[in-house]
Amino acid sequence: MAYKLGKRSKDNLIGVKPQMQKLFEEAITDSPYDFVITDGIRTIEEQKILVQKGKSKTMKSRHLTGDAVDIACFDENGKITWDGKYYKKVAAHILKIAQKQGIKVTWGGSWASFVDMPHFQLEK
Repeated sequence: MAYKLGKRSKDNLIGVKPQMQKLFEEAITDSPYDFVITDGIRTIEEQKILVQKGKSKTMKSRHLTGDAVDIACFDENGKITWDGKYYKKVAAHILKIAQKQGIKVTWGGSWASFVDMPHFQLEK
């Protein structure tokens, strides 16, 4: 099935590094599941609030520099899901597209310290 980025996703990509924008614009078209970009670049103030609420673990987030994107996957019924099986399939697809485009991207679902399945970031 062919998907495309909606207005919310496009708006959330504003300010994100161009290579990440290109990656997600291509990856959505033949993704195994539809997804939405829920977060892109953040201000220091937004990051402080997320850390205070426990939704982020660092004030050195790659979101502050436009190097990171968070997504939410949709299940077969069009509902947002947090079930890891969807994120694993979508992440494998996104990482394959990144490799094809020649950019190095890390998926938060593969981190050893803590798992952040919706998160993707450019490698330093």
